Amino acid sequence: MPKKNERPASFETALAELEQIVSRLESGDLPLEEALNEFERGVQLARQGQVKLQQAEQRVQILLSDSEEAPLTPFTPDAE
Repeated sequence: MPKKNERPASFETALAELEQIVSRLESGDLPLEEALNEFERGVQLARQGQVKLQQAEQRVQILLSDSEEAPLTPFTPDAE
């Protein structure tokens, strides 16, 4: 399992890992401590995914802005 502070390579990688964690937790075969560790990692991945989705939504909003007079500036995500 990756270390706590390690960030997944992409949104898709994080989502795949999260799906695997959910499957392991749903199986009910994990000891309590391991299940808690998996749950903690899952929460971390979910939060990272949420940040990436928010950044993507901001980019889309910038691109679809109705104001043609607005100056174009490069997108720089706050969380990275």
